[in-house]
Amino acid sequence: MVERVVGFIGVGRMGSHMSRRLVAADHKVVVFDADPRALQRATAAGASAAHSPADVASQAEIVMASLPTPDIVSTVALSSNGVAMGTKIKTFIDLSTTGPRVASEVAKSLAAKGIVAVDAPVSGGPSGAEKGTLAVMVSGPKSLSGELTSILGVIGKVFWVGERPGLGQTMKLCNNLLSAAAIAITSEALVMGTKAGLDPAVMLDVINAGSGRNTATADKFPRCVLPRKFDFGFATDLLYKDVRLCLEEGERLGVPMMVGNAVRQLIGIAKTLNGPDSDITEIVQTVEQWAGVEVKSNER
Repeated sequence: MVERVVGFIGVGRMGSHMSRRLVAADHKVVVFDADPRALQRATAAGASAAHSPADVASQAEIVMASLPTPDIVSTVALSSNGVAMGTKIKTFIDLSTTGPRVASEVAKSLAAKGIVAVDAPVSGGPSGAEKGTLAVMVSGPKSLSGELTSILGVIGKVFWVGERPGLGQTMKLCNNLLSAAAIAITSEALVMGTKAGLDPAVMLDVINAGSGRNTATADKFPRCVLPRKFDFGFATDLLYKDVRLCLEEGERLGVPMMVGNAVRQLIGIAKTLNGPDSDITEIVQTVEQWAGVEVKSNER
């Protein structure tokens, strides 16, 4: 493969794995992160360090970003030291979850600089990023599909969902609402069954063989909750942000989101009780505390 330079901004829990996979695919990767420790880990894995987002964008035609909040994405993209100030960048790929409004605003501002913005949020968590099995939801000019699919395919399965800026973000918000709802309702079901005297491990076996199977019952609860590890690797505050953005978009579109609002309420309570940096699998503890029971394997 011909070596090419790819920029990557934000090499934390998700970005570290994605940038490492790009290095392994023989791309020359130049990275930036506000956390010096994250930057050091990325360079130890084979990337080269830049001094700022603008510096990244002055070394690479394609710059990817994986960042925690919409405000940070806007700053990284558009500030006086952001990618918009780069001298080489042609395409900005945002892998973050920002919501369609911010994606559209960033795309419009970057277009004025001759830079094409592509929103390509991902789903699959840190384990999916590490394995290269993420779902990548892309919206952008179809003319770029060949070039970008070859790069994004390194981190996961690519789905082109539309050309209008923000459609990838809308797809991601719908996905994350479903994921959050799965955690919330699985917490209630497992706590109820456990308090009634059922073995939660047996409950999960039954549910996963039946119609109640979901991502929480199939993965998060058996791997992180029953052994009481709570180490899925995604912060409650970030999930709350994703659900909030989804509900705001639903309201803008005139779509009733009654169940979604209930999910947001439970996640908000969990964030207050457990802290914003708590793992999303700790959401079950909020229901456990009210019920006075723990969901754990009887073999433990």
